[in-house]
Amino acid sequence: MADTCGQILLGSGLTVLSHPLMYIKVLIQVGHEPLPPTLGRNLFGRQVYQLPGMFAYAKHIIKVDGKIGLFKGLGPRLCAGTIGTVVHSKVAQVGRTASNSPEVETLWLGCPDVLIWRNSGVSLTTKEMFARSCATIVTHPFHVITLRCMVQFIGRETKYSGVFDSIVTVYREEGILGFFAGLIPRLLGDILSLWICNLLAHLINTYAIDDSMSHTGEIRNCSQAVTGFFASMLTYPFVLVSNLMAVNNCGLAGGLPPYASAYPTWVDCWRHLSKEGNMSRGNSLFFRKLPVGKMYAIDQKRFF
Repeated sequence: MADTCGQILLGSGLTVLSHPLMYIKVLIQVGHEPLPPTLGRNLFGRQVYQLPGMFAYAKHIIKVDGKIGLFKGLGPRLCAGTIGTVVHSKVAQVGRTASNSPEVETLWLGCPDVLIWRNSGVSLTTKEMFARSCATIVTHPFHVITLRCMVQFIGRETKYSGVFDSIVTVYREEGILGFFAGLIPRLLGDILSLWICNLLAHLINTYAIDDSMSHTGEIRNCSQAVTGFFASMLTYPFVLVSNLMAVNNCGLAGGLPPYASAYPTWVDCWRHLSKEGNMSRGNSLFFRKLPVGKMYAIDQKRFF
């Protein structure tokens, strides 16, 4: 119980610190570009037109809503992190008890990209996958509400103003299924990320790292972090599609044309993004390139 409380406190702190970054990323994923391209220099010193980065975007949000505006959707996200930590811990504990296996050191912080895991056996990966999937399913309604609270910035709506009011709004307009919009691509991306990360880490630790080497533990931890970053890059399209489907056709400007089409399924969303070359939109918050073949519409604050 004490370990779970510690994980909740640590996860909540990290959530608060990282929330402005997630907020900006979500708005970019939807396609909202409130600031026009500017002339700057790339990594090689060449003058190129670039889209405003994270800090410029944050300054714009502060100008419109103040500093508190950077934390829209924080309440439901904290709820998701807390509930996810408890569910993950309980399911993982049941799995360990049922299999009578040694305890595995895990840390769930309510975010698929933040996971400390020190054993890469197939059976342990399967158990961790099941625990994380259960936590994701249970907390997805709060994730949907978080995204919709953020996307309201585009149309200046106030439809989703609190956790309980938002729950009532979603249920009244979309029923139970509305709470699970975008769940399938999120689950698929989470599962693929976990398996890719642990498979690569296992191969590196087995064939590239010798136990006789000095600082073996630090090297193994570093390899886990690197493989986790690589896995998150490969599975980013699933995150993008999941977030777009969570706000798609929900009555908010950010989920309706011209920012988004009304996608019948997440597969249609994937195909459309792939056709438009937008599968990595929002993946980078620095040195953002202009979309190839797109024109910037000042009045709509987007590219078309």
